[in-house]
Amino acid sequence: MQRRKVYVPGAAVLLVALLGGCTSGSGHDDDGDDKSGDTGASTTAAEPGRYRTLPEPCGAVDHSTLDAMLPGIAEIKDAGQREKAYGGSPTVTYDTDRRVGCRWKVESPDATHHLLVDFERVVSYDGAVSDDARAQEVYRTKLREADVPEPSASGSEEESPSPSGSEGSDEPEGTQGPKKSKGSEKPQGSEGTQVAARAQGGAAAEVGMGDGTEPGDTPDPEATPEGLESRTLDDLGDEAFLADVLSTASSASRHRTVTVVFRTSNVVVTVEYDEQPARRTEVPDSKEMQDNARELAENLTDRFNG
Repeated sequence: MQRRKVYVPGAAVLLVALLGGCTSGSGHDDDGDDKSGDTGASTTAAEPGRYRTLPEPCGAVDHSTLDAMLPGIAEIKDAGQREKAYGGSPTVTYDTDRRVGCRWKVESPDATHHLLVDFERVVSYDGAVSDDARAQEVYRTKLREADVPEPSASGSEEESPSPSGSEGSDEPEGTQGPKKSKGSEKPQGSEGTQVAARAQGGAAAEVGMGDGTEPGDTPDPEATPEGLESRTLDDLGDEAFLADVLSTASSASRHRTVTVVFRTSNVVVTVEYDEQPARRTEVPDSKEMQDNARELAENLTDRFNG
């Protein structure tokens, strides 16, 4: 009788242990369900960007382009200083895998020129947002900060003021945009009127007298020639814009800054070109600066697409 009392409780303990083991096993099954749920949520991960690296910015601009954009660089007498000027100065960044840039500065008797090239590779850390979508947000922020009008729904109407901006002129119709504006700056109005405008330091020589301005009107010295206003571009990268700003701060000479920004996949490229004439009465030529900046931007798109 005493032996039976010893073993009965032992059997009960064994039964409890077996039941506890079954309960523990069912808990592992629940963990497996959680993992399967995670795999289902990750099936909608966004696409990565096209570019994983950035080109070396100071080597991205060739000497012929620098000769055109930085007058006087080829005439620097000291060979070491000339080579240093061509080489540019890398901008300071905290992560060269994500952002790099280069600056150039050349002073000549006629003007001082600055050039900046900046590459930003955008990476999205949100699995539901692609790198391209995040880069588009960065581009849109730059567009708003530059105060450039957003493109219309049709997409091509932003460029329309260029060919039709100078009504009454003898220019042939076309779709060249800014490239036709220079022809309308010089011929219109009498030569004597344009010379007088230059002597007064105004921008009438840039705008011309055939843009709707009456002879008695006072020209706006900060006006950008018609058809060359800040605008979006539809022939550069995935999306692009150009900003043209003329500054007339205090007694200093006027200086113009032309900025071209474009996005290609998950990289946003900025070209900033600045000219400050030595004489206060001179106004930097808008069309020439825009042409140079756009040509450089086009060369950079070829570098990324090549």
